[in-house]
Amino acid sequence: MTAAQATVPDAAGPGPGPAPAPAGAGQGSPAASGAGSSAPARRSRRGLRAAIAAGALTAALLAVVLVSASLGQFSTTPAQVIESIGRVLFGGADPLQNRVDAALWTIRFPRTLLALLVGACLAVAGTVMQGLFANPLAEPSIIGVSSGASVGACVAIVFGFSAAAPWTLPAGAFAGALVITGVVWALSRSGGRAVVLTLVLTGIAINAVAGAATSFLVFMGDTSSREQIIFWQMGTLSGATWEGVGVTAAVFALGFIGCLALRSRLDVLALGDRSAAASGIDVEKLRVIAILLVCFMTGVAVAFAGVIAFVGLIVPHALRLIVGPSHRYLVPLSALGGAVLLGLADIAARTVIPFGDLPVGIFTALVGGPLFLVLLRRTLKRPGAAA
Repeated sequence: MTAAQATVPDAAGPGPGPAPAPAGAGQGSPAASGAGSSAPARRSRRGLRAAIAAGALTAALLAVVLVSASLGQFSTTPAQVIESIGRVLFGGADPLQNRVDAALWTIRFPRTLLALLVGACLAVAGTVMQGLFANPLAEPSIIGVSSGASVGACVAIVFGFSAAAPWTLPAGAFAGALVITGVVWALSRSGGRAVVLTLVLTGIAINAVAGAATSFLVFMGDTSSREQIIFWQMGTLSGATWEGVGVTAAVFALGFIGCLALRSRLDVLALGDRSAAASGIDVEKLRVIAILLVCFMTGVAVAFAGVIAFVGLIVPHALRLIVGPSHRYLVPLSALGGAVLLGLADIAARTVIPFGDLPVGIFTALVGGPLFLVLLRRTLKRPGAAA
């Protein structure tokens, strides 16, 4: 029995159908009995590691929220943050009379929650993309979501739409992400289906065109527009509002539920299109649904926070080293991991320079780049990694 065949039941989880048993591995064979006894043990160990990781990430998430809400130009303490939350729960908070409540509920909490939601969106989208393409280097930008959002946002800024209403910039970015992703999908189809290699190559070409369009819009804009575009492209949470938090939360909730429903099929897809089709999975339909979910989550994240790199690449890659390749654990843990990572990056962006607000994308790239190199080196040192 090969290693890939032995891990099919474990990786696929509750998939649509049992994997075919290899020839010669009957019920009474030693290989079958060994696999049967080791598979539950592997699942148990992975489940334990996943539970520990979930507990650690949840504790880290609560700590990030408390620390993020406590730090800022107006000094507050964690105790004051907890007291303010208690006042809101019991209907006693008054931002007009209490300066602590005003700072927390009009500025810090919207920004903190938006950072957590954007990080969760990007990380879950990255996890689904890596499972969809069976490549740990895949991320949402590979199909043009980020570049499309950049074009849409630049159009809104350069032509003055963003000054008309606060929602026009996110709407432009979201529309651009949808349009570019739709173009990539349409151009990559051949014979009624989209091949992975064609989809990737088409995405690279469209990303280049979108990058040129963004550069042209920057050239056409005035000085104020150029500064706004450059700052937005580096990723920023400075414009966080409760309306943005609500929209992002709604899109993330729908996308997250959809991704949870795809977990077992993504595990089977890792064995290849033919194996997935033989298991009863409509590969083309699965890709369409997964890409739409990725597009919606990444689009809303980029729309409200700008272009933030490495979150969708680093988080699932790091978690895969801890809990293994099963999306049963990767999808929910990625939501926690992405929220923690971007929450920490936002804390750094607000505190590194006194009375300064740096773009949060600087810190995700600064941390994500070296960390990814370390994870990549560790992966390459594993037996069989070179193959």
